Amino acid sequence: MSGPIVGGGPVAVATLPTDPPGRGRRWWQEVSPPQWKAMFAAWIGYLLDGFDFVLITLVLTEIAADFRLSTATAASLISGAFITRWLGGAVLGAMGDRYGRKAAMISSILLYSLGTFACGFAWDYTSLFVARLVIGLGMAGEYSASVTYVLESWPLRWRNRASGFLISGYAGGTVLAAELYKWVVPHWGWRWMFWIGVLPVLVALWVRRALPEAGDWQKEIGAAATRSAEGRPNPFRPLFTGRLRSGGNAVLAVAASVALFLVFTPLGAGYVPWLSATAALCLTAFAVQLGGRRGWLLYVSLMATVFCAFLYSWPIQALLPTYLKTGLGYAPGQVSDVMFYAGFGTMAGCWLAGFAGDRLGTRRAYAYTLLASLVFVFPVFAVRDSLPALGVLVFALLALSQGISGILPKYLAGHFPTATRAASVGFVYNVGALGGAAAPVLGAHLAEGMPLGRALAVLTFGLTLVVILLVGGNVPQRLGRLVDRQAPDDHLVPAAGGAATGGAAALSATSDSTSTSTATSASALGDVSTDSA
Repeated sequence: MSGPIVGGGPVAVATLPTDPPGRGRRWWQEVSPPQWKAMFAAWIGYLLDGFDFVLITLVLTEIAADFRLSTATAASLISGAFITRWLGGAVLGAMGDRYGRKAAMISSILLYSLGTFACGFAWDYTSLFVARLVIGLGMAGEYSASVTYVLESWPLRWRNRASGFLISGYAGGTVLAAELYKWVVPHWGWRWMFWIGVLPVLVALWVRRALPEAGDWQKEIGAAATRSAEGRPNPFRPLFTGRLRSGGNAVLAVAASVALFLVFTPLGAGYVPWLSATAALCLTAFAVQLGGRRGWLLYVSLMATVFCAFLYSWPIQALLPTYLKTGLGYAPGQVSDVMFYAGFGTMAGCWLAGFAGDRLGTRRAYAYTLLASLVFVFPVFAVRDSLPALGVLVFALLALSQGISGILPKYLAGHFPTATRAASVGFVYNVGALGGAAAPVLGAHLAEGMPLGRALAVLTFGLTLVVILLVGGNVPQRLGRLVDRQAPDDHLVPAAGGAATGGAAALSATSDSTSTSTATSASALGDVSTDSA
């Protein structure tokens, strides 16, 4: 089912996610050509996003040598892109809620591409750090825009699968970057890796011309928005309900940004605990306001869950190339080989996560897969002399630990209605992503008292257990229901009539009542049977 979209450029059709009967058909036959096109476009954007973002991890040692940086200072360059993610996720997410997922996705691609291109011209630590801040803005928006776009376009019962397929693009980007690294850097130097990263601009131009709008957004919001500007949602309205509150929130935004900048640069040395507490309080204040009386506890608990997820995954993701070069003495070609295994392991894991999520339910698939990954954590760092054995173990570990992040978008997006989904996912995910900023620095500091490999293993194992408890125990939703007992189990589950639950709840009282009745009728379907508390 499709309908016209009014907007600039050629007329496109929205990929409405109504499920066909599907009896006797394979799952891929139930996905229409426009829905496959939507997936391909978003996947390519996310692949190039992954390519741009991981470049810094591959060339970190070369940059440290050129700029004469310590390991901890060099690691803060990885953290730089995380500092602005909370802002980029919120602002570009709000753009996606108000003007459509497509516009937000194009803006995000342009931002991270131009930021990566600028990295190639950096002349010192500070200029490179600033370029990384721009990348963080774009990457945050790409996540929320692509995730909501694909999830709202695909058939309802295959949305875990859609989530896994999409996030596998990021892993594909890491594989592409690792392969180019061994050819480009030895011949032309590290700067050329960043200059190549401007290519996603071409993808943005293609997306602008050819991509349809997301089905859920077009059906529930886009049609009303074309009739009246009042039909457009404004997720940030709670932050600007008066002059006093507006001014106070502006101060909070500046304080959070400055505190995070100081935390992850040498300028904040000696004050990191106080600065971290300041940033945490400011961002929590935003979460409480955005969530409102009924949703604030859900926002805060989801932020904490994502934070822990980044803490367990990013020590290996960010510092594995450094470990291979400094701990094992691997040459650039050997590092590329291991990163090749790692990237394809993550990609395969994303696919596995999507199928497992549709079969077992999102939460159960998440918890069971992470539990299985613990078997491989310490063996990965015990192998020293066998590249094939290390490659196989890294493949297995990342397939089960990093790969499960393929359904993290589905897990998060299911907590929010369509009208505020992109902004909510963008804010919650990217504030939690600050765990990824802390992880490499924490790993580097732990490595000062023990071998780097052991430090990475300890962090990964311990924090994976924490995430298993949070997601498997349904902790965020349980806490959220302490203040909102009427919250649906999942806003993305199938509902009577083929609509997702809670879609237009934030638009009007009429749509709010419709959403409530839809959520009630959906309670016996889909993931509710496997994800309920």
